Amino acid sequence: MIWRDKALEHAKAEDPREACGLVVLHKGRERYWPCRNEASTPDQFFLLSPDDYAAAEDYGDILAIVHSHPATPPAPSPADRAACEVSGLPWYIVNPKTEQWDACRPSGYKAPLIGRQWVWGVHDCWSLARDWYAEQGIKLRDWKRCGNPDDFQAKPYFDDRWKETGFRELSPEEELQPGDLLFMSIASPGLNHCAVYLGEQMVLHHLQGRLSCRELYGGWLLQCTGRRLRHAA
Repeated sequence: MIWRDKALEHAKAEDPREACGLVVLHKGRERYWPCRNEASTPDQFFLLSPDDYAAAEDYGDILAIVHSHPATPPAPSPADRAACEVSGLPWYIVNPKTEQWDACRPSGYKAPLIGRQWVWGVHDCWSLARDWYAEQGIKLRDWKRCGNPDDFQAKPYFDDRWKETGFRELSPEEELQPGDLLFMSIASPGLNHCAVYLGEQMVLHHLQGRLSCRELYGGWLLQCTGRRLRHAA
């Protein structure tokens, strides 16, 4: 495939950053459309430029998403597989050094709640909360993310969204119950993190740069909590 040659050239040029692009059908031909990686840590993951995606849509029909794994084999990571499901498109992955390829397609994959790698907009604290509630039969709306996590840290919007998502705030007299949602301020003046209370003083959450986990709800997590919420369902 000629587009693979172009994608590999792009991956080599971007190394050690992750390259990203699209396969676009234009006048009956598959073409590689290079895109900018706007991730704050482009050597660890990619965030495809929305402007580049829109330009590709104007050019033709988007058939697939392509990105590189500069430091690891091209096998799809759990985050890749989860994002592939969200995109509804095939994903192709290449290692620029070994020139090996791999791929994944939407197949109904669901990432485990524990041990996820953090990826903005795919596997982050709100994604984890939504997936936990989904397992309880409660579908929460997904809030559109801003361009990158740095923008969110500068102006977090959790406190503007919880009412329209079906939550109410607990009174000081009400005790936490399993399934309550906690909004926290982590190294920020605003509420920029969420966790699900599991009961028995344990929470489920996903901090940037760490794997999703269960953790004892006390100490610094308790001190960082700004709102305690309960869903109306």
